[in-house]
Formats: sequence, structure tokens, C-alpha cells
Amino acid sequence: MTKENNQNKLKQIIDNLLLINLFTVIFFAIFFIFAIIMQLNGIFIFINFIQIVWNPLVVPLITIFIIGSLVNGINSWWRRKLLSQEEDI
Repeated sequence: MTKENNQNKLKQIIDNLLLINLFTVIFFAIFFIFAIIMQLNGIFIFINFIQIVWNPLVVPLITIFIIGSLVNGINSWWRRKLLSQEEDI
């Protein structure tokens, strides 16, 4: 029972981290659009900030988001496949 409880807690922690990651990626996407608009108006400080944080921060966040989505999709597909095989038996 405790092993199952620990797995649920771990899954909940991972889900919360991925949710925080999602909102951070959305924030940077909105900030990027804002920076482009400001650059068109002649204010370059925001686009310079995006250029500074892009590689060390934004790219890993996007990578974690994509990998998390793929793992979640593969996991749900695998569980459905296993459940359908168990029903056939």
C-alpha cells in the first residue's frame, strides 16, 4: 500500500512540476511576442533580454515540455493497450 501511495505522490509531484513548466513556457511565449512588438516600436531592451535567456533557460523549458508530453502520450497509449489485452483474456 505504501509503494502505491509513494508512486501516487511522485506522480503528483511530477505533474505539478510539468504544470509549472507549462505556464512558464506560456509566459515566455507571451513575453517574446511583447518583445517583438516593442522592437518594432524601437525599444530593444526586451528582445535583448530574450536573447540572453533563450539558450540557458527557454530552450530547456521547451524541451522538458515536449518530452513530458511525449512520455505522457506514450504512457497513456501503453496503458490502454495493456487494458485492452487484459479484457481480451
